[in-house]
Amino acid sequence: MNQKISLEPVVKLKEVSKREFYENYVIPQKPVIVERFVSDWDASNLWTLDYIKEVAGNKHVPLYDNRIPVNNAKRKFNEPHLHKTLAEYIDDLSNGPTPYRIFLYNLLKEAPKLQQDFSYPKDTGLRFLKKLPMLFFGGINSKVFMHYDIDYANILHFHFNGEKQCILFPPSESKYLYKLPNALVAYHEIDFENPDFVKFPALLKAKGFLAHLNHGDMLYMPEGYWHQMTYKTPGFSMSLRALPISKYHLAKAVYNVFVMRHFDNLMRTIGQEAWVNYKNKYAVKHTNKKWA
Repeated sequence: MNQKISLEPVVKLKEVSKREFYENYVIPQKPVIVERFVSDWDASNLWTLDYIKEVAGNKHVPLYDNRIPVNNAKRKFNEPHLHKTLAEYIDDLSNGPTPYRIFLYNLLKEAPKLQQDFSYPKDTGLRFLKKLPMLFFGGINSKVFMHYDIDYANILHFHFNGEKQCILFPPSESKYLYKLPNALVAYHEIDFENPDFVKFPALLKAKGFLAHLNHGDMLYMPEGYWHQMTYKTPGFSMSLRALPISKYHLAKAVYNVFVMRHFDNLMRTIGQEAWVNYKNKYAVKHTNKKWA
């Protein structure tokens, strides 16, 4: 019998009051899926790939493939691999599998008309970063590597046009996930859906969550949560980000943005492949020695 990582299904609700959401999920930092978190959004009905193509198809967008950014010493962490118009990319999604994804597409800056289709949920207890509504696109079976966000944001992740899967781990499980030093990602060879426990035995101790999203579902990801996304069908999602509640996480976010990120980019320039190889080897050796 094949062993699997311990993944508990994320609680899924039809709807929830904003007070219950804050008290039962934000304060205790627990993930949840809500099918009807907002009832007055035009986006819930309008937002499909065809609609996005019509509204913003002429925009040039950065594309990322499945290469792990921390393994390329010649690129910065979020440097894209290709550029196309959004219309060309959506056609690629419709015509068959493509390894390319759109990552961190700034909705507010690039397609202001789409802002009319949604509003920020009120009375959630969250302080939203209202200049940073981000869109993410992917084709069938494309994956986003296991990582956590640099700013430790609380995230409301709304999915559109199809199905998506998300594997989540709370920050407490970082020690078992083969985290690379001076990075926000897990070791790239791990298949979190079918892991090799001989090579990565510490994963047997990790306890996480599994979420399945359909069109219109909202997944709440608490601050600092690890997540790996898999698009089961071509689709896209929007993340609304809010400041960390924890002062410790806020301090970590400031460090990541203003110190860690720049240090890692400097070391890539100086050490190049040697720095990348060191990080990969350290993640495996250290985690197995201390936690396996």
